[in-house]
Amino acid sequence: MSARLDTLIAEVRRLASALERMAGPPPRDTDWSAAPCFVWAPHESYLQPVPRPNRVALSLIQGVDHVRDILLDNTLRFAEGYPANNVLLWGARGMGKSSLVKAVHAAVIEATGVAMKLVEVHREDIASLPALMEVLKAAPAPVIVFCDDLSFDHDDTSYKSLKAVLDGGVEGRPGNVLLYATSNRRHLLPRDMIENERSTAINPAEAVEEKVSLSDRFGLWLGFHKCSQEDYLAMIDAYAAHFQLAVSPDQLHAEALEWSTTRGARSGRVAWQFIQDLAGRLRQRIELG
Repeated sequence: MSARLDTLIAEVRRLASALERMAGPPPRDTDWSAAPCFVWAPHESYLQPVPRPNRVALSLIQGVDHVRDILLDNTLRFAEGYPANNVLLWGARGMGKSSLVKAVHAAVIEATGVAMKLVEVHREDIASLPALMEVLKAAPAPVIVFCDDLSFDHDDTSYKSLKAVLDGGVEGRPGNVLLYATSNRRHLLPRDMIENERSTAINPAEAVEEKVSLSDRFGLWLGFHKCSQEDYLAMIDAYAAHFQLAVSPDQLHAEALEWSTTRGARSGRVAWQFIQDLAGRLRQRIELG
């Protein structure tokens, strides 16, 4: 009898150990003082600190003055405890949507002294947003949840988690949290997916409305459009002055325009890539803040 009892106890312990391994590690406590920015790791229910975020100064972001001012004002109000909106930044590639979010975050911290946090959620982790909200309830400061390059493809149902968070659900979104997202698509869905929904659904209008209405849940839509040659050269001039690149204005503009022609585009990203190339050829080091 004793041997059978020992065997049973050993088996129970083995099963308990297996269940613990399946459950994964326990949630780790967040050290909010460790960094201004964090990356959400849903498998560990953990916010990974980012002590030195990859971002540029707000003054270096050119050609988007109107949307910059709107986003800055919205973020200032949020940091100061006043009503503010969730924001969708959409439009042309490479025009500084994600750079603007990170730059505004830093500028607001400097202007207000409020230790506001920026938490990045990767696109593939959108379904874990409700779990993240549980973690952020305990945050000692305002938090911007940031998702870069947000979009949804056919049969992707994770948009429902985002919709629930934006709506707040029964419990409501934590009062110390806002959501900022960037996307190349105004409605977050590809056009062929919208057309497919219309052609195959029993009630096409309702099927499309459920998904297209997701973007409507962002209180602010900020559009980014392809920049003019004037705006492109203003970006180049701002970068060159900031990093004190030793090149004449005429040469700078001529080479920058040639660079944009070879790329077939003008944007903030193209301008930054040119500046990196130019600095490398001049053997000058450049560092972002």
